[in-house]
Amino acid sequence: MPPHKEVSPAEVRDAVLAVGEWIKGEADKPARAQIAAAVRTTARTLGQNAPGSSVEVRVPPFVAVQCIVGPRHTRGTPPNVVETDALTWLQVVTGTRDFAEALADGSIDASGSRAAEVGRWLPLLSIK
Repeated sequence: MPPHKEVSPAEVRDAVLAVGEWIKGEADKPARAQIAAAVRTTARTLGQNAPGSSVEVRVPPFVAVQCIVGPRHTRGTPPNVVETDALTWLQVVTGTRDFAEALADGSIDASGSRAAEVGRWLPLLSIK
């Protein structure tokens, strides 16, 4: 995966606030580009905050990032994967929804012995 430029906290906050009402369930779904910006900046922030390559976080169709120190994954399906939809991702990264609860109810699919470690790094910011 090619490296991406660092994401600033201001860039993340602006992208998330642009879709904040939707995240909280108080507005209609925003434009795809706004959702993409919020998902990508938050996922890349997770990668910056928890650098490493042992867990892959996927929010299709917008982004996949590797994070958390441990054995490096290079080819094929990684052994530790966290995957979810854009709304669930944005809810857990903003603290609107608990990672463990979303994992328990199946909104987040996590496979591998280290996948649940992602929850230790969340939320990234609050919009409450």
